Amino acid sequence: MLETNYTTPTEFMFIGFTDFFPFRVTLFSVFLIVYTLTVVGNMGLIILVNSDSRLQTPMYYFLSNLSFLDFCYSTAIAPKMLVNFLASRKRISFYGCAVQMLFFACFADAECIILAAMAYDRYAAICNPLLYSTLMSRNICISMVVLAYFSGSMTSLVHVSLTFRLPYCASNVVNHFFCDIPPLLVLSCANTHINELLLFALCGTIQTSTFMVVLVSYFCILVTVLSIKSSGGRSKTFSTCASHLTAVTLFYGTLLFMYLRPTTSYSPDTDKVVALFYTVIFPMLNPMIYSFRNKHVKNAFQKLLEQKGILK
Repeated sequence: MLETNYTTPTEFMFIGFTDFFPFRVTLFSVFLIVYTLTVVGNMGLIILVNSDSRLQTPMYYFLSNLSFLDFCYSTAIAPKMLVNFLASRKRISFYGCAVQMLFFACFADAECIILAAMAYDRYAAICNPLLYSTLMSRNICISMVVLAYFSGSMTSLVHVSLTFRLPYCASNVVNHFFCDIPPLLVLSCANTHINELLLFALCGTIQTSTFMVVLVSYFCILVTVLSIKSSGGRSKTFSTCASHLTAVTLFYGTLLFMYLRPTTSYSPDTDKVVALFYTVIFPMLNPMIYSFRNKHVKNAFQKLLEQKGILK
């Protein structure tokens, strides 16, 4: 699989979005605001959940972990992207590229499992309320979170170790804005069939299995909701799932498009736009999705402001 006559590149160069400097400055300004909102929103939500006793439930425990993952994998991408918007040479070291891919893949895969755990939590709360405390005990919730981080770590280690053993003898110019797997496989002059199979198998296993958990959970929830005679009761019950359903649709839609297809259908320009959404935009949207329509989060935020003397 490996060639003997090649030199491992010391760095990779990103093509990014454009070479037109005024447009790059504009993009820098926009995404600096986006990243700032991501950090403030997700860190604020974590602090809020852990400081208010009314939010010490499995759903908000998972939500705080979701915010932590959003912050982490956005931070793996956004700071370097912002620097490269203003840099004359948009580059990253060989090992820096490996570290970026490692952290991004780990946290993105872990987020799939956390989103599935949140769907199962809503299923347990709506479809089996009498068994909820048993189905979602503290030990079970902790085990789900540990599984998420462990699975993310293992799959990312496999991807990174195999990707960075490939020979890159043709070019070190990556047609992307961060070190993602598909654009790096395109650069290799070796046979990447095994890498593609593992990418499809591992990403497919995590993304498809967790997506199926979400689908089955919401199917059961829908059946239960439709059996409620009161229209007001149906609306109130399903409203507790609306935020999570929105987040799941946005996240899985982009991930399934990116990774569950062969590299022969890889379109750099299209994929950069899609990747920009789930690496930078989506982590900013999550706190807004879960906060604006959630009265418990809004009440906890108001209480925190009153405690700090900001509100009277």
